[in-house]
Amino acid sequence: MNDKLEAYRYADTMGKSPLDLILMVYDGAIKALRTAAENYRNKKNQDGYDEIQKARRMVTHLYTTLDTEKGGQVAANLGKMYSWVIAQLSIIEATKDVEQIEAVVTALNNLRSGWVELKARQGVGAKAAAGAPERKLDHETSEHVLTTA
Repeated sequence: MNDKLEAYRYADTMGKSPLDLILMVYDGAIKALRTAAENYRNKKNQDGYDEIQKARRMVTHLYTTLDTEKGGQVAANLGKMYSWVIAQLSIIEATKDVEQIEAVVTALNNLRSGWVELKARQGVGAKAAAGAPERKLDHETSEHVLTTA
């Protein structure tokens, strides 16, 4: 049963666009942090710690896959935000501060919404290329600043 589930997950992941994969990592980190907060509220400190570690791995992945050549200043700013999140996770581990978890979740949700906007803009470009009426954008779409290797 486990092998079938892993095969499904692999196939599902391989069919995703790079932006969809980035969004999946954000969703996983946010879910882990919310679960950690709930565990800390219920005095399940080890479970909370384990969820913080999951979130750390996901944010570290986002950080280590930044493409600063293509992403320029945007990638540099994302790197600073990811560094801040990782530092906050260390503080949260020590303090089990649920309010701080919520602050990190808010920051990640804000970053995630930027990726959603980028995906929407790329969808508009794809529709235009396929013959759909073209929409003018206020500013040009940026290149991916993360690699998914």
